[in-house]
Amino acid sequence: MAEKVLKVGVEREDGFLYYIDKDGDVSRAQMARGGKKGGKPKKIAKVGVKKEKGYLYFLDKKGDISRAKMVNAKKKR
Repeated sequence: MAEKVLKVGVEREDGFLYYIDKDGDVSRAQMARGGKKGGKPKKIAKVGVKKEKGYLYFLDKKGDISRAKMVNAKKKR
């Protein structure tokens, strides 16, 4: 199950891919459709979430940042 990390409230538009970038901010890029190339990423919200290893961070249906534990996360030996 996923747990909510931070409430952001980003409103989504059709035709864009939303994700949490390496800086921990919410970004979006236009999706490639029908031979057209996708667009360059653009920051939507500067949040600065600190990511922990072993978790997948994503934007949930409500536009908030959530995370889920990865099943195949590499364990330290």
